[in-house]
Amino acid sequence: MFKKGSKLNSILKGTCPKCQNESMYEDKNPLHLTKVLKMNESCSHCGLKYQIEPSFFYGAMYVSYGLNVALGIAAFIISYVFLNSSIEASFIAIVVTLVVLFPFVLRWSRNIYINMFVSYDPITNIKK
Repeated sequence: MFKKGSKLNSILKGTCPKCQNESMYEDKNPLHLTKVLKMNESCSHCGLKYQIEPSFFYGAMYVSYGLNVALGIAAFIISYVFLNSSIEASFIAIVVTLVVLFPFVLRWSRNIYINMFVSYDPITNIKK
């Protein structure tokens, strides 16, 4: 499931979607908030240019919206249904969940978006 070559591996680790040999981001830690969206220009292993076209990652905003809605619904269900919290406490749980996971959602949305357009190519991993 997380083996090299799977989309899930590239999405969760933030690696190049084409070769999956290196991180797309300058800083691998998403909790360094000043560098959370700083990306390398291209992959040094396979040469894939991450900014496929100007403003390419604007489309990731739609993915981010979907992820935030899903996380908010999950937080509400866990809080309200399983933990029997009040509506107010469930609302607070949603807000806290979205704030805490904000840097991860930013990266996951970009990772998902680029993986929608670029597929793994095992030929890029053959030693020359």
